[in-house]
Amino acid sequence: MSEKNNYTLSEKEKALAGLPYLSNTEELVNDRLKTREMLYEFNNSKPVRRDTVEYREGREKMIRQLFGSAGKDVEIEPPFYCDYGYNIHVGDNFYCNFNCTILDGNKVEIGDRVMFGPNVSLYPATHPLQPEERSKGPESALPIKIGNDVWIGGGAIICPGITIGDGVTVGAGSVVTKNVPSYVVVAGNPAKIIRHLEKKGED
Repeated sequence: MSEKNNYTLSEKEKALAGLPYLSNTEELVNDRLKTREMLYEFNNSKPVRRDTVEYREGREKMIRQLFGSAGKDVEIEPPFYCDYGYNIHVGDNFYCNFNCTILDGNKVEIGDRVMFGPNVSLYPATHPLQPEERSKGPESALPIKIGNDVWIGGGAIICPGITIGDGVTVGAGSVVTKNVPSYVVVAGNPAKIIRHLEKKGED
């Protein structure tokens, strides 16, 4: 048997593969602790204008250290919460209002020109529905992907494994449980399409 076939996935690798994993390993516990230390610093940082060196060397630098990748002109209003940070990837011109939570046990990809209202929550994390299995401790996480030019209204919840297309508006307080195609408005619990939008060319 080859060395490759003998390889056992770490719990971190299982999580990124969407497989059941245990989150109480030393590696993942230490990763979450490091993230919480960074978030404590970020959430208690002094507010300054975005067009200053102080902002670039302060909050913006912290965001880039926290996230797996971040594009140009990224702004997040504290407080912000996540599990690991390094699984979060945001594009250019991302704005996130107060009190966002991203449980990034798996990858979260956010496109360009995306806006989050306050209290938006992204939940890649999930647990077994059967209580006997759930009590044993395994959990899993499914990736979330959000396209370009998306506006997610305040208090919306994006559930595990969801893909949201380009040009989408998610109404405030919505719970998104199914994939959303491009250029629609969705709202409600569970979120449903309430309007189709026409993609307009640039002037």
